[in-house]
Amino acid sequence: MNKERVVITGLGVVAPNGTNVSEFKNAIKNGRGGIRYLEELKTLKFSCQIAGYPIYKNDYLNKYFNPIQLKGLNASGLEYGVIAGVDAWKDAGLSISDDAKSPLWDCGVIFGTGILGVDKFREAIHKVDDGNVRRLGSNTVIQTMASGISAFLGGMLGCGNVVTTNSSACSTGTEAILMAYDRITQGEAEIILAGSTSDSGPYVWGGFDAMRILPYKYNDNPTEASRPMSASASGFVPGSGAGALVIESLDSAQKRGANIYAEILGGHVNSGGQRNGGSMTAPNSEAVQRCITKAVDNSGIHPDDIDAINGHLTATTKDPVEIQNWCKALGRQGADFPYVNSLKSLVGHCLAASGSIESVATVLQLKENFIFGNINCEDLHPEIASIVHRDQIPTKTLDFSANIIAKASFGFGDVNACVIFKKYNLM
Repeated sequence: MNKERVVITGLGVVAPNGTNVSEFKNAIKNGRGGIRYLEELKTLKFSCQIAGYPIYKNDYLNKYFNPIQLKGLNASGLEYGVIAGVDAWKDAGLSISDDAKSPLWDCGVIFGTGILGVDKFREAIHKVDDGNVRRLGSNTVIQTMASGISAFLGGMLGCGNVVTTNSSACSTGTEAILMAYDRITQGEAEIILAGSTSDSGPYVWGGFDAMRILPYKYNDNPTEASRPMSASASGFVPGSGAGALVIESLDSAQKRGANIYAEILGGHVNSGGQRNGGSMTAPNSEAVQRCITKAVDNSGIHPDDIDAINGHLTATTKDPVEIQNWCKALGRQGADFPYVNSLKSLVGHCLAASGSIESVATVLQLKENFIFGNINCEDLHPEIASIVHRDQIPTKTLDFSANIIAKASFGFGDVNACVIFKKYNLM
């Protein structure tokens, strides 16, 4: 029995370097980042006083929320997720209407997050502690429950299929895409809005600053701080935002005459069990390699078919290990290694949103025939240089028509996800 072919028909993104797909595409092609200095972090005595975060004016929200929804809204992750999700839905040529009498039984939402509404939570805690519980308002729960983002989007779009939120740290977004893919291949849905989001702010980023895994020497030079695969990398820059993809059966897309960005061939999700070198914060290399090889096998391709990799590659000491794992899993190295890049050089590590934002970037590379350059890694890490040819890690954007790109994410808790995207063709 042949699996249902699954394609991507809509994209949406709210990233530190672009709050719509057009802005974002131009930014990554031109090496324009979105990492900035925040005076607030200095005031709060953070060591790392820079971050990647989306910028838009408050009235921009009027395009996505009605006045009732905007009242008391204080959850940046909810804002980002709704903007990206609605943009992706509209980009896919799907309508938003309050008039429908029945839910869309074949349409669903799988939208992940690590934490949602932390600023709303802080606001609520102060009111409760001050004895003002009755002043919390009716929207506190919606803005602070993890599934608030999927529930919000599901209600806006009228989805009657699965409406849920997954949470797997940095692999959340990539995992959400594969959960949607699996549901469609099993014939349980026709269209699923998949993605992930992450709040902005010191209450999200503070724990990482306390762990001393963020760079602190670039507060006066934020654009050079995020240095994946660099010999001078000194930690990841925290970020935030949201990415969204409309994932659809090919049959449904063709019947609608939808624009198709790319095809999803398959993927794999696993865990290293925090064994054999894996821990709450470090990946088990055996599990990473297995995740990649299973993704390749499940996609029905050969490792040599992969033209490029969009890695996890966070600008930590684990970058050389990740490249080694790709080499071992694919059986490729030197000049034979695929092109590899990391979006984190431009936007930082957007935490739970990273997998979905980076997947949008990966799909755009396939559709628009380019490989974006890695900034800040001219001084390539010697351990990486010893196994991968310098030319395979471009520092400038290349005109290149990739056919297949692998995207992977590896998260806290020793969890992994890898998805294989392919340029769409009829055959």
